Amino acid sequence: MNYYLGVDGGGSKTLAVVADGTGRIAGKGMGGCGNHQLGASRAEASIRQAVEEALGQAGLGREHIACASFGLAGADREADFRILRPMIGAMGFKKHHIACDTVIAMRAGTRQRDGVVLICGSGTNGYGVNAAGEEVQIGGFGYEFGDFGGGADLAVEVFRTVVRSWEGREKPTSLTPLTLDALRFSSVEEMFHRFLDEGRRAPHTLAKLLFQAAPVDEAARKILERQGMELGKVASAVIQKLNMGNDAFDVVLAGSVLTRGEREYVVPYIESQVLAAAPNGRLRILDLEPAAGAVLIAMDDSGVVPGTAVYEQLQQELAVKERNMEWALD
Repeated sequence: MNYYLGVDGGGSKTLAVVADGTGRIAGKGMGGCGNHQLGASRAEASIRQAVEEALGQAGLGREHIACASFGLAGADREADFRILRPMIGAMGFKKHHIACDTVIAMRAGTRQRDGVVLICGSGTNGYGVNAAGEEVQIGGFGYEFGDFGGGADLAVEVFRTVVRSWEGREKPTSLTPLTLDALRFSSVEEMFHRFLDEGRRAPHTLAKLLFQAAPVDEAARKILERQGMELGKVASAVIQKLNMGNDAFDVVLAGSVLTRGEREYVVPYIESQVLAAAPNGRLRILDLEPAAGAVLIAMDDSGVVPGTAVYEQLQQELAVKERNMEWALD
């Protein structure tokens, strides 16, 4: 029987899984940070640790792996792949595939090889691949390079909204008491001066306050609406660049901002733009570990067409058990 290795290397942890052709998981392994941009040697050690643990648990050697697929945070540009190709190549698999972790998130969220994914966790990212195999990535490099949103930007919006309200430039907002409580200040004035004096920045955890305030607060709803509109623009741009307007495919939503229970404040603004660009597009919440997508890509690259039973087996073994409050994809 052939086996497939799927690796999800993120900024905080790395997960490796070995699956057989039925989707049954034979072994799992964990490592630390798998993003080479945060330290190449550290990432390599983390990835190797996860891989060795997964192989060891499965009782298999590299020779048993038909294809190894690595979805790695930071694998965005050719400059990144010049570092990653020799790193992954040295791990000794007869066949391997390297992609951004955004790519495996998309594959984990759909039962097709083509589709679109929107990431909104600590930051934002968008990616798509059409039926012809053409790919495009939009975003992932921060506000200066055209992005808006994710936990980091949304936290800044919360903080500045509270400051503007205190100064009288905006209406009173329920974000004020929530923020003061979260940061443990008794007044906005105290918070304002402490942040300036100490060179502090708004912690990304403030982003979750938007969802707490949204039911009663217009300012919070407007920020979340902007997030949805911006992500909708990303999806529309991907669809247009890949000429997918007449295709039927899934738009996979991943990252904590999009997978929380209070999706009604963001997702409708994405959906309206997706349907305008591609009437047959369908929004789906990612409910599998991205490592499952890496396994599926390994199967794809081996010429295997996963059947319904494979997807159902992976769903049983690698379903996301719970949504945490971390504002990151990892």
